[in-house]
Amino acid sequence: MKGELTLQDNAADFGEMMKKIVRNIRQVIVGNEETIRNLVLALATGRHVLLEDVPGVGKTTLIKALARSINLSFRRIQFTPDLLPSDITGTSVLNPNDSTFEFREGPVFHNIVLADEINRASPKTQSALLECMEEGQVTSNGATYRLPQPFLVMATQNPIEYEGTFPLPEAQLDRFSISLHIGYPTSAGERTMLRRLERRSVLNELEAVATGDDMKSLNSMVDEVYASDSVLDYVISISEATRNHDHIYLGASPRASLTLLKISQALALYQGMDYVIPDHVKEVAQDVLRHRIILTPEARWEDISPDEIIRRILSRLPVPGTGEFVSE
Repeated sequence: MKGELTLQDNAADFGEMMKKIVRNIRQVIVGNEETIRNLVLALATGRHVLLEDVPGVGKTTLIKALARSINLSFRRIQFTPDLLPSDITGTSVLNPNDSTFEFREGPVFHNIVLADEINRASPKTQSALLECMEEGQVTSNGATYRLPQPFLVMATQNPIEYEGTFPLPEAQLDRFSISLHIGYPTSAGERTMLRRLERRSVLNELEAVATGDDMKSLNSMVDEVYASDSVLDYVISISEATRNHDHIYLGASPRASLTLLKISQALALYQGMDYVIPDHVKEVAQDVLRHRIILTPEARWEDISPDEIIRRILSRLPVPGTGEFVSE
């Protein structure tokens, strides 16, 4: 997209661009349109994604398809207990020609980075991603190196196998904008997948439908989507409800409120709108908040899930029915 861009004139165009990316990815991933859409929404806001699911459901394929759809560089890092921080960020090596140290970039210096099974690495190695995710940079020996933009970390966790893992601390979980699940396909969906992959690799033939520059423009446009005071109050009321819930030990942070607003803005733009309505907030609230709240022991004993608690909160909170949602 070229030329002078204004949101009111181009909201539909940006929405169609995001939908085109989703349709392109769906050539590879069968079903899961909402998961794919929310992954694109996270990219549109420049924020990171946590994907918690069992092995073999297409987590790596999904992120590779996203990278190919936007013609961005991609690197997969397999997290293991012996992985070192420098294996992610890079390290300084001695140049024998002039006896100086040169920085060798690590695999994090790509647009899209898949941190596969992130909870298998030590906390020290996990924390090496914090500066990358929050600041978009790497610091080594006092020097700072900027990461390529756009930059997205997609981390995966296996929710079944916990032996030999290191749970992500709350501070790092809070850096992920949304937590997504793929799940098993339906019988019909799995048959379609087998048929598509029977004789050819659809992923290798996938063509780009957008560029990195398009994503930079998209990031700017998301910030311009209007949110009225009543929408802001609704976002805050959801976060406050998690902080005062009997079944929640630790509720959503102010960063969670900001992320909920940003993902809602991206969803509005996806739908071709230049303003947020409460339905946008409700639609993405579970994916934004489920990994950010810690349940009480009583809730876990009663087998109550974070999704269920968030559903209850949304059903009980009054939805803004008056006020001006549309910008002037």
